[in-house]
Amino acid sequence: MATTATRQPARIIPTSGIKGERERETRATSALLSGRTAVDEFGRAIFRRRFGAPAGAPQAYVEVTLQMPDGPDVRPDGLVEIRRGKKTWGALFEVKTGSSVLRREQVESYVDAARHHGYDAVVTISNQIVPATGDHPSGVRLHKLSKVKLHHISWVALLTEAVMQKEHRGVADNDQDWILGELIAYLQHENAGTMRSEDMGPHWTRVLDHVKRRVLGRNDEGTRDVIGRWEEISRYLCLEVGRELGRDVRQIIPRRDLKDPARRRARAARMLAEDGVLECVLRVPDTVSDITLRADLRSQRLSASLQVDAPGEGLPRTRVNWLVRQLRENAPGDLHVHTAFESRRGAVPHPLAALIEQPAAALLADRSINPQYFRLVLTRDMGVSRGGGKRPFV
Repeated sequence: MATTATRQPARIIPTSGIKGERERETRATSALLSGRTAVDEFGRAIFRRRFGAPAGAPQAYVEVTLQMPDGPDVRPDGLVEIRRGKKTWGALFEVKTGSSVLRREQVESYVDAARHHGYDAVVTISNQIVPATGDHPSGVRLHKLSKVKLHHISWVALLTEAVMQKEHRGVADNDQDWILGELIAYLQHENAGTMRSEDMGPHWTRVLDHVKRRVLGRNDEGTRDVIGRWEEISRYLCLEVGRELGRDVRQIIPRRDLKDPARRRARAARMLAEDGVLECVLRVPDTVSDITLRADLRSQRLSASLQVDAPGEGLPRTRVNWLVRQLRENAPGDLHVHTAFESRRGAVPHPLAALIEQPAAALLADRSINPQYFRLVLTRDMGVSRGGGKRPFV
């Protein structure tokens, strides 16, 4: 009999035999749109909430050809029509897989086609993640009053929605639940081209070198490119953590920075050029505080940290014990606890493993001074290859 090493489970959406990027895009489009029509809850989560589609029975098509009065035919990857009474809502789909990116002129041609044929929306899907500003990855901007709406969603966001629906919100029908599981299995397979790469771009190794030698310029092309990719990674991490927890994880950006992306990127460029650091802040519902992610390019270390306020009552050692008891069982031993004290600057770091053995080690020589807060910091080595090598960036 064949061993498990020489056989693969049969799938309703096969990942074998994909020949070329075009076939991969067509198969991904067909898998997604058929999954949307087959699984009611998933369809509502994606089409109604994200794309503004009405309730109703959908019809999905692939390899559509639309004739245009002036110019060549337009061939979007997919079309969805939803009939409700006498009205029909329709959306054209353009899908990219792998490292393929959306081109401005192509997206604009689909918007024109949607407008000419009376469709309501154009939806693009790729491994590009929507920036925090909400701008379309292709750079296309439509007037707010435009009859045709332009939407973008990344593959990882679609996968996140699918997993959250199946594992956390639930699917009422058993057959639909199985179909959604098959769609998830397809999207997670490397052959599908729908999983993000940790590629930091063509400038990454040069930026690393310039950061170490302290010669990186704020306005260098490589600086701008790496900052853009870091923003994309930050959004990706929100989706990944949210998928694992079944919660809506958000990146925290000051309101003035949301209104002025150029200002945010200029500050990020200054931090990268002067300090060699990339940073973002994530908010996970029901956690004690926001999580700060920090990439130090000079030391090639990644850290995740959060702040925990010390109890307002009890002896100093009791307050340390309160924290250690909560971390003893599940936190990694190499987690570092930085203890900050009232009327003192800075914080004193200690490995959690040491505090488990001797909690009083976190205190100052003057044992009467109370801890004010604890900062928990977990640090790991950072991959340095551009991407796809043995050590990816994250």
